[in-house]
Amino acid sequence: MTPEFAPQDAASLPLWLVNASNDGPDFPDTLPDAARVWATANGFGGKAGQVCVLPAPDGGILGALYGLGQAKGSRERYPLARAADLLPAGSWHIAHAPAGFDATLGALGWLLAEYRFARYKKTEAPKARLICPQGVDSEKVLALAAAEYLVRDLINTPTSDMGPDNLMAEAEALAARHGARVEVILGDDLLARNFPMIHAVGRAGGQAPRLVDIRFPGNGPKVTLVGKGVCFDTGGWISSRPHPCC
Repeated sequence: MTPEFAPQDAASLPLWLVNASNDGPDFPDTLPDAARVWATANGFGGKAGQVCVLPAPDGGILGALYGLGQAKGSRERYPLARAADLLPAGSWHIAHAPAGFDATLGALGWLLAEYRFARYKKTEAPKARLICPQGVDSEKVLALAAAEYLVRDLINTPTSDMGPDNLMAEAEALAARHGARVEVILGDDLLARNFPMIHAVGRAGGQAPRLVDIRFPGNGPKVTLVGKGVCFDTGGWISSRPHPCC
């Protein structure tokens, strides 16, 4: 699946983000009085992840309140992650956010919460969609979410369907999408190219070990990321000798 924001021009409902305090929720000044009364009557206190859907006079939905918890000391890394599952279906835009709210982390958390692993069993993602907040770099957030989706797919796929051959194919597909150059050193060629440890670790497998080298284009700083790419691991090394502490 691919992470997506709701279209900018989509008909959307307002979402007011509210902090909690010792004196109760910090309702924004723009919130209608009737909505305050409704929220108070329904016990909305602005706790992290708390939702209060606000009714419209015509019987529809006016919008919703979403709690962020205390402004100081919150442990919510992605404050809007729960909103995707808890809000009614439809497009939503942030009508109010308290000072200091990180809209980028909020948007990223929402997208990450939409992820579902559906390779073997059909499952539906949340139907509440967020319009990218103003001032947020949508391309950057979508790229971060897409990378997370890919990693989750690789991790969630069992070894029977994600061996070295499959992982190499995923790496090559990633390189092709971004115009990168890829080189694969396969099997005994690892010995000839002086990668004996990669060969030693993987040579007993049913699929040959390999090193996949991806070179992305560009003139920026040179950064090298090295991953083990372990497709199957029995869990670690066990010694028959007692630990010194015992």
